[in-house]
Amino acid sequence: MPDFNDLMKQAAELKSKMEAMQAELERLEVDGKAGGGLVTVTLSGKGDMRNARIDESLLKADQKEIVEDLLVAAHADAKRKLETTLAEKMQALSGGLPLPPGMKLF
Repeated sequence: MPDFNDLMKQAAELKSKMEAMQAELERLEVDGKAGGGLVTVTLSGKGDMRNARIDESLLKADQKEIVEDLLVAAHADAKRKLETTLAEKMQALSGGLPLPPGMKLF
């Protein structure tokens, strides 16, 4: 059975690391692309959309539905990349402290 003091020490270290990660998430940006890069969406580490770029070749009236679909696809791509990045960071962060599966700390 783990020593209670060791668990408390690990919890304090995890809290400190989580605070550092929260600050890092504010600076983190992930790009998602669709249509071979014709549409790019940038998300913050917390999932807020910061930017959307659309290639000029898509800016025609008859391309409206295509652009809308590509925006959704680019956002989904960015979100998937962000979730993967966050999962990797959490694994590295919680390395020694066992956390229940599916537990989200942020």
